[in-house]
Amino acid sequence: MKKLLSAALALALCLSLAACGGNAAADSDLAAITAAGKMVIGYTVYEPMNYTDDNGTFTGFDTELAQAVCAILGVEPKFVEINWDTKFIDLEAGNIDAVWNGMTLNDDIKANQACSKPYAMNAQVVVMKADADYTDTASLIGKSIALEQGSAGADTVAADENLSQAEAVGKAVQTECLMEVAAGTCDAAVLDLTLARAMTGEGTDYADLTIVDELNEEEYGVAFRSGSDVAAAVDAAFDQLAADGTLEALSEKYDVALAEGLLG
Repeated sequence: MKKLLSAALALALCLSLAACGGNAAADSDLAAITAAGKMVIGYTVYEPMNYTDDNGTFTGFDTELAQAVCAILGVEPKFVEINWDTKFIDLEAGNIDAVWNGMTLNDDIKANQACSKPYAMNAQVVVMKADADYTDTASLIGKSIALEQGSAGADTVAADENLSQAEAVGKAVQTECLMEVAAGTCDAAVLDLTLARAMTGEGTDYADLTIVDELNEEEYGVAFRSGSDVAAAVDAAFDQLAADGTLEALSEKYDVALAEGLLG
């Protein structure tokens, strides 16, 4: 099975590079990445997806997954910290090749970027101090909510009848949202379940914060430039990593739920 997947991936790469002759290869994102020998990956600091651990090592579920995919593609990953609110401007300008950082797939993103298949599950959650008074989202009407600008959390707050009546406090990254709640400068934060589960509660830096509500369910994917041929190559690499057990091992290591059907 592994050999068949590897052969299929090699064939896909060859077809992408050879399609319509040399001119197409010059216009191919995959060919450009291969020629450069690297894939420039945009990320923000977000445990457990991309972060620096206590030993000073840059790691995470997305970090290791990108490294594994790049190894299959024969290139090196180059991680570049970006402003999440302008991620697609950087992508289309060619400053980065991919947005790979626990990015929620929605209709707008899928319509305007080339995206990989979903690879992980997530949800937007409400985080507050453990002793906070919370019943449902109506509890936050007129209160202040920290959220990451340009994020799925921001979209969730704007779309919710009750949360949209709160004061939205935009931050550059989700970790800053936790800082606001811990400091008492915001009543709550709306952010990703994966981050909240890793960074709040007993044994974390935010032991006094807790998840009080789960608002929805989402899927994570990787975004590339509109029309890019890299998405298909990454999907093929995902298939190979699912077959050889790499994805399941990363899921267990970082406590990240894989997208339904990814393991076949």
